[in-house]
Amino acid sequence: MTSSSDRSPAVDVLSTRTYEIRTYGCQMNVHDSERLAGLLEDAGYVRAPEGSDGDADVVVFNTCAVRENADNKLYGNLGHLAPKKASRPGMQIAVGGCLAQKDRDTIVKRAPWVDVVFGTHNIGKLPVLLERARVQEEAQVEIAESLEAFPSTLPTRRESAYAAWVSISVGCNNTCTFCIVPALRGKEKDRRPGDILAEIETLVAEGVSEVTLLGQNVNAYGSDIGDREAFSKLLRACGKIDGLERVRFTSPHPRDFTDDVIAAMAETPNVMPQLHMPLQSGSDPVLKAMRRSYRQERFLGIIEKVRAAIPHAAISTDIIVGFPGETEEDFQQTLHVVREARFAQAFTFQYSKRPGTPAAEMDGQIPKKVVQERYERLVALQEEISWEENKKQVGRTLELMVAEGEGRKDDTTHRLSGRAPDNRLVHFTKPDQEVRPGDVVTVEVTYAAPHHLLAEGPVLDVRRTRAGDAWEKRTTEKAAKPAGVLLGLPKVGVPEPLPAVGGGCAVD
Repeated sequence: MTSSSDRSPAVDVLSTRTYEIRTYGCQMNVHDSERLAGLLEDAGYVRAPEGSDGDADVVVFNTCAVRENADNKLYGNLGHLAPKKASRPGMQIAVGGCLAQKDRDTIVKRAPWVDVVFGTHNIGKLPVLLERARVQEEAQVEIAESLEAFPSTLPTRRESAYAAWVSISVGCNNTCTFCIVPALRGKEKDRRPGDILAEIETLVAEGVSEVTLLGQNVNAYGSDIGDREAFSKLLRACGKIDGLERVRFTSPHPRDFTDDVIAAMAETPNVMPQLHMPLQSGSDPVLKAMRRSYRQERFLGIIEKVRAAIPHAAISTDIIVGFPGETEEDFQQTLHVVREARFAQAFTFQYSKRPGTPAAEMDGQIPKKVVQERYERLVALQEEISWEENKKQVGRTLELMVAEGEGRKDDTTHRLSGRAPDNRLVHFTKPDQEVRPGDVVTVEVTYAAPHHLLAEGPVLDVRRTRAGDAWEKRTTEKAAKPAGVLLGLPKVGVPEPLPAVGGGCAVD
């Protein structure tokens, strides 16, 4: 613990206090940050305006421990805030997430101006810990070793009125040698199917039309409750929820991807023709060293079955280049799988040591120059394939769910953006009539780029939806209220269409 001289002086608790949350890492962290925001707003905090850059009364870091330099990034950011905190009586800083779980004993030693450190299993304690730190004027470090309550029981401040994350499990039972996440998130714990479906039904009643089922290893769902077909049953049950237009899930593991799941995807109309299936490597020896528990033939077999059952499915993946011991022949096997699978998109990463993982201590660490050269060859090949696959979309008529904030150039190009059923991003000509995020438009694709499609002709149809109504209502009321106040409106979040970090075995 640090002395009271390292803490900010007590603050008048009757004043309105603002908060800012900075999120790093996988989609699990993104969803946890929605819950942290909900907890803080339930406790009376108000979200700071966009671009406040550390000027909030409470700044929370929701951290990731995956990258080798994750701690350097955290302490650099904490150092940047130190003088601001020294000049602002009452300002508090909290650090949570995977890095906090891992480095619990060192954070307040290296950054004694931090007020609260909490772990992945007790995010619900944040408001209490902030208040305790304020009253006692010393740092509060509380790391639970196991899950205290399933996070979905916590209040949530979701960012969208039309799309939501829905957690179906937490933790992971895998032992991939490059990944420290299972050690920090714990063993897999599954929610009861009835609780999941009740949450989805509530969201749909509030206006949500798309959900993404979320888990570290989403298709292993059922292992904790003793039902190997629980995930496919859950997908089919989602298909019976009236008003739920789109169901996605991320991220599955090839080991647990069974034929009943493929059948459920193909036979359930609102389960979208999209699959994010992490490959990591195409080499059997490297997969063995990674402890990935499947081999190239198994992976390509899954892709073949999915394509046979769902011809228009868009399949994406994660790939690590330069894993310890990877030879040029191993790398060629990865390129072979990329050519055979023809991924719509691949999130490619250069291997970097993850402190605390077996791979960090392996012999055969690959020189940076070699890894970089292989990485560039892989990216070039995947770019070529992505473009070729997108060109096949030209001339197709697609239904798009209009998205908010997807097209960075939409204002200057007078376009809007949306997601096709297979999750491809499509920019389309803005129609004369009003179109809101959550509404559905029908367009014809006229042009393909490697990472997006264009529909430059007139919009063929506009369907106003309850999701669009919910977005409009939230936006109208938000404009009339202080930023960050819970609106009593749809508590929904915008899932990233494809994770920048691969599923349960994050590789960013």
